[in-house]
Amino acid sequence: MVWQFLFISQQHGDCSLFLFHSSPKHFRPMKRWIYISLILLSAKNLSAQMPRLGDNLTFSTEMSGTISHGDNAPFWLTSNKYGLSSIENNSGYIRGGIFRGTEVDSLRKWRIGFGADLVVPVNYTSHFVVHQLYADFHYKKANLSIGAKEQPMELKNNQLSSGSQTFGINARPVPQIRIGLPKYWNIPLTRGWVQLKGHIAYGIMTDDNWQHSFTNKKSRYTDDVLYHSKACYLRIGKKEKSPFSLELGLEMATQFGGTTYQPNRDGTITATKNASNLKAFWNAFIPNGSGDPYEQQYQFTNVEGNHLGSWVMRANYEKDLWKASIYADHFFEDHSSMFMLDYDGYGSGTEWNKRKKSKYLLYDFKDIMLGAEFNLKQGKWIRDIVVEYLFTKYQSGPIYHDHNPNNPDHVGGNDNYYNHSIFPGWQHWGQVMGNPLYISPIYNTDGTIRVKDNRFKAFHFGIAGKPTSDIDYRILVTWREGLGTYDTPYTKRMEQTSLLAEASYKCHSKRLKGWSAGAAIGLDFGDIVGDNHGICIKIAKNGIIGK
Repeated sequence: MVWQFLFISQQHGDCSLFLFHSSPKHFRPMKRWIYISLILLSAKNLSAQMPRLGDNLTFSTEMSGTISHGDNAPFWLTSNKYGLSSIENNSGYIRGGIFRGTEVDSLRKWRIGFGADLVVPVNYTSHFVVHQLYADFHYKKANLSIGAKEQPMELKNNQLSSGSQTFGINARPVPQIRIGLPKYWNIPLTRGWVQLKGHIAYGIMTDDNWQHSFTNKKSRYTDDVLYHSKACYLRIGKKEKSPFSLELGLEMATQFGGTTYQPNRDGTITATKNASNLKAFWNAFIPNGSGDPYEQQYQFTNVEGNHLGSWVMRANYEKDLWKASIYADHFFEDHSSMFMLDYDGYGSGTEWNKRKKSKYLLYDFKDIMLGAEFNLKQGKWIRDIVVEYLFTKYQSGPIYHDHNPNNPDHVGGNDNYYNHSIFPGWQHWGQVMGNPLYISPIYNTDGTIRVKDNRFKAFHFGIAGKPTSDIDYRILVTWREGLGTYDTPYTKRMEQTSLLAEASYKCHSKRLKGWSAGAAIGLDFGDIVGDNHGICIKIAKNGIIGK
């Protein structure tokens, strides 16, 4: 007698097949049907595990208009809006987007999200803006993001802070491939006391046409600039055991590749191709390389591309009803400001480019962004308060002298924050990609892509509240004193005061559910961006599409 048993179980999403038979010869007629059944059950199981991309879609529509008077639109009506703004007195846009967040698949190992965010603006740097277009793929704690997507600031209040010095929210998103841990992950063997998060990304800048138009090809510009960013953050603390936590991080970015065009006085243009091969990608990740094309004589000391970054820190003390934090952000453009020391032990004569002695220069620790934040978790009229101080006047000192065959002394000063001699500096579409208090190139009237005022000190204050469930507000006040740059200093001290008062109303009634409206008033007084005043009005509708 021939015995055949087929048992298929499906439990917790797993499929198992148990088969017993006395003779393979007698089993062959059943084999085909067993395989077919197994395939169908596996397909059903896989379908159940994969997210339904057409479900849980949300839409967002928005109409915004700004009317102002003065030299430019008010500073805080323009800044920290992910580049979706204009310094023109009168401007506006219509915006629409469809999104799917990965959080809707929170019960699955694989989670998929995407977004398309399109803008039709008036009096902007573009007539049509693909503001966001991306796809996110999550697996457990890891995330892969492809495309252009708004990335919030880390370790700072995105609503009230003046902005991070490296990865701010002031410029348009850069299309990129980004992989990382977006949320803190417990490091094994630390019993939950130490967590880690971070990212690595490569992308390409999209502002070639803007550079051509802005410079009229009469000053330096660079096409097809490649982008690299990376960051790592450590958090020490366990919320269940202690109200205190400490966050430490390193943020770094690089601009490299592309072709630099330098107009000459005779009307010609000199084009220089920057490295963009696989080695250049590695040199962007690990600051190294043979130097940029204009720096070949220093091929053993200078790195390839425009490297910059920040050391960041935040200390938190959290109770049930309130939370207080202090934080710091130290920006750097090279080794002198990154490590506060630089090598100065080169030889002379034929050995001018060789390291001969253990000699270093120690720099002062002056340039810093310091902040404090206080949060009342159940506060109404006052919920969040932020106070910040920025100082960037030092920049490793006013003197830069690289060693040469005639003089072996090396002084790595004049760091010239956010500017670079080859690349268009730390900006995208005319807006700086860090803190907007470094006045963006879009304000320049001479067609040059450079930050003309990067040596300054500033005090910034922000307060926000939610008096009712429908209404919230924020107020920003910033005072700034600028000195220009070391190369082109102002002839007199320049000051600027900028204010913002903004309120929004979100409807909760069934009839108007999803609708919201807001208004903001901006005021500027001073010499840097001028005397300006204006108002911005915004109407928006958000909702869910389908299931």
